[in-house]
Amino acid sequence: MSDQLRAPDGGSAAPYDALLLLSFGGPEGPDDVVPFLENVTRGRGIPRERLKEVGQHYFGFGGISPINGQNRELLDALRKDFAGHGLDLPVYWGNRNWAPYLTDVMREMAADGRRRIAVLATSAYASYSGCRQYRENLADALAALAEEGVELPRVDKLRHYFNHPGFVEPMIDGVVASLAALPEEVRSGAHLAFTTHSIPTAAADTSGPVEDHTEDGGGGAYVKQHLDVARVIADEVAVRTGVAHSWELVYQSRSGAPHIPWLEPDICDHLEALHATGAPAVVMVPIGFVSDHMEVLYDLDTEATAKAAELGLPVRRSATVGADPRFAGAVRELVLERAAKERGEPAAECWVGTLGQSHDLCAVGCCPARGPRPAAAGVDSPYA
Repeated sequence: MSDQLRAPDGGSAAPYDALLLLSFGGPEGPDDVVPFLENVTRGRGIPRERLKEVGQHYFGFGGISPINGQNRELLDALRKDFAGHGLDLPVYWGNRNWAPYLTDVMREMAADGRRRIAVLATSAYASYSGCRQYRENLADALAALAEEGVELPRVDKLRHYFNHPGFVEPMIDGVVASLAALPEEVRSGAHLAFTTHSIPTAAADTSGPVEDHTEDGGGGAYVKQHLDVARVIADEVAVRTGVAHSWELVYQSRSGAPHIPWLEPDICDHLEALHATGAPAVVMVPIGFVSDHMEVLYDLDTEATAKAAELGLPVRRSATVGADPRFAGAVRELVLERAAKERGEPAAECWVGTLGQSHDLCAVGCCPARGPRPAAAGVDSPYA
């Protein structure tokens, strides 16, 4: 990739003495499903019977979300990469909605003497649910520890990594492999449907720093960042295959009240529209997801694939990044980059596309909260 920048091997993680992998969490058995969904929807007043209906997605997979297993694989990949590059930095893992719970892990880290913690959230883009809410979770955990009299560590969330080469390159490889898996007679005309989680248009409009906010469903930083990554991938696929494939950013996994506007088009509606216009094949590219968790397995591999079969439309789904060694290397580079900045030293910045490096510190007004809740790891943090 011609505009790729790389950080050198080596380097110090100081002042950080630990990395926290912070994720969403998921059930690991049938008995976990409804309690997990109660955690996810706490405060919204959703009846238990409705949660049982929603939980059918999980029950169809034995009540097990793959996300925890995938986080264990990433945790192992990070530890191996750090050790292989001489980076002596312990890595912990905590979840928002299921064990290992964030507060428990933060308590463990404090007991281990960790005083300065870098945090990697398994969400690459700017949005309330993908960034600010994780910062609120960190603030909640710190508040709980403060009530227990625990000496609080400082936490810093690493920047958004949607355009880091180590995140983008594995997805390019996945698209090329998916195109090659299509029948030869439809391959050159295949459309690339880049997918991400739909969110309310109001949340999309206020995503990212205030200067990136938009109105009337424009999408703010959330849409802008996804479009930039999709363009980078499509352009590089064209270079590698010699074919410029048509592409579009589409959405999936909508939830919530039907009267509230969410980002569109939905992937299944998009497949119908493509079929109507004569598209010969489609590759679904889940650029909004770090790993093949439930939204990918059910909404794409099950629902969208079934819709394509109903239409007689050949379809393939490309791989997410998961525990790819290049992504583990990207995380190391993000830690070293932020550590150098904290020490007041020049930092190698790695990114592709047109948007440049994302901000390191969330500013006031960035991905605003649904209500007046404190958030850690930002310029407005009460725990700086």
